[in-house]
Order: sequence, then structure tokens, then C-alpha cells
Amino acid sequence: MTAPGTNGRRSVGQLLKELADGGVALVRQEAALARVELTDAAKGVGLGTAMVAGGGVLALLGVLCLFAGIIMLAGDQWLRDRYWLSALIVTVLAGAAAAFFLKRGAAALSPKVLAPEQTVATLKEDKEWLKRQLTSGATSS
Repeated sequence: MTAPGTNGRRSVGQLLKELADGGVALVRQEAALARVELTDAAKGVGLGTAMVAGGGVLALLGVLCLFAGIIMLAGDQWLRDRYWLSALIVTVLAGAAAAFFLKRGAAALSPKVLAPEQTVATLKEDKEWLKRQLTSGATSS
């Protein structure tokens, strides 16, 4: 709104006030939008996590049933009803496979493998370059 007798012109103070009020309103609207988006994202993450967990439980149950079937098959067909021996063999084989995967996984997650070698190298180069720039600039002044 303009004051009467100003021919529709506003003062700088009025313009700055309107700008500040508009900026505050814009920030509030952006914060509300961000809150809604983050809430939706959190719901999606929760649902996805629940689905992955459910799938993992079902996969584990399936693997356990498979192991039980292998134990029964081996005990019945090849070990003349010695199911304890079949269970022992399957357990040793599963333990060996688990140890293999654990060792490979631990090696893949070691700090040496995860270190960003190229970034560290370029940071060292940048540090040396900056030192040279600073010392050459200090001596040439």
C-alpha cells in the first residue's frame, strides 16, 4: 500500500520492510515444506527397513529349512540313518562358508581399504603447493 499523496511510490524503508516480511514468510514456508518432505522420507525409510527385515527373516528361515532338508537327505540316503553325522557335516560346511565370508567381509571393511588414498594424496600435494606459494610470496615481497 502506498500513502496518500505519494503518487503510488513507496519509500525505501517501506520496500525494505516488505522485503524482510516476504523473506521471513518464504523461509517459514520453505521450513514447512522441508518438514513435510523429511516426514515423508522418514516414513519411506521406515517402511523399506521393515520390508528388508521381513525379507531377511524369511530368507533365514528358508536357509534353515534347506539345511534341515540336506541333513535329512544325507542322513537317509548316504549315512544309513546317522542323522547326527549328517548334521555335523552340514554344520562344519556352513561354518567354513561363514568363516570365509566373515574373513572376506572384514578385509573389505578394513580401514586401509576404505581410506580415500587419492584424496589424501591430492591433499598432500595441495599442502605442498600452498607452502611453496606462501614461501615464494613471502620472499618476493
